[in-house]
Amino acid sequence: MNRFKGKVVLVTGGATGIGEAAALAFAREGASVVIAGRRVNEGEKAVDRLKATGAEGYFVQTDVTREAEVERLLETINSRYGRLDVAFNNAGHEGKQAVVSELDETAWDAVVTVNLKGAWLCMKHEIQQMRKQGGGAIVNMATNLAYVGRPGTGAYSAAKAGVLALSRIAALENIQAGIRINAVSPGPVGTPMAERLFGSLENQRKRLETASPLGRAGKPEEIAAAVLWLSSSESAYVVGQDIVLDGGINIQ
Repeated sequence: MNRFKGKVVLVTGGATGIGEAAALAFAREGASVVIAGRRVNEGEKAVDRLKATGAEGYFVQTDVTREAEVERLLETINSRYGRLDVAFNNAGHEGKQAVVSELDETAWDAVVTVNLKGAWLCMKHEIQQMRKQGGGAIVNMATNLAYVGRPGTGAYSAAKAGVLALSRIAALENIQAGIRINAVSPGPVGTPMAERLFGSLENQRKRLETASPLGRAGKPEEIAAAVLWLSSSESAYVVGQDIVLDGGINIQ
C-alpha cells in the first residue's frame, strides 16, 4: 500500500519504541518522514534505518517543551518540504512513580511539561502550518492510564488525560479547516519505556499473563497501525476520538 505517497509526516519522539515503529510504517507507505527528538545520536540512527528501506527521512533535534525549538522544527519542515500533511505527537516521558501525597513538584513539572505542554506546543504550530496549506491530520499519544487507575502514576495519567481533552477541543476548533485531530491510548507495549517501568520485558510479559485479558503486551507495530489508520483518508469521518489499544485492560 502507498497511502502516504507524496505526504510529509512528522513523528516526535520517533527514534525508539512506538515512535520509530510509526516512522518506519509511514515510510513503507511512501511518506517523507521527519523525526524530531532531543537525542541526536538516536535520531540520526533512526533516520538511517528509514533510508535503508529506500525512504526519505530527516532528523531535527527538538525539545518539544521549548516553543522556540518547536517553531524552528516547523520552519525547517516547511523550508525543506513546503508542507506538513501528518503529525504524530508521540514524544513523552513516564517520569518518577510516586503516590500523589509523596510526588514532589519537580517530578510533577517534568512529566506534565513534556507530555501535556509538549503536545500543546506541537499542535499549536502544526495547526498553524496545516491551516495555511488547507488541511492535515494530527494524532496525539495518550495512554490507557487516562482511563484506569494505577497507583503511582498520578502525574503521567493526569498529563495524558489532559492530552485527550486538548485533542477533543482542538479537533472541534479545526475540523472546518480540514484538520482532523485524534488520539491513541496504548496500554503496556514492549518498548524501552516498558523496560524502565517493569525492570525488563520479561517481567512485563510475566505480569501481563494474568493482568491482561489478552495475556500479553502490545507490539509497537500494532500501535503504529492505528496511528496510520487515523492519519489516512480511511478514517475521514473520525474526529476528536481516542483509540484504546490495551488488550482489554480498561474494560475489566
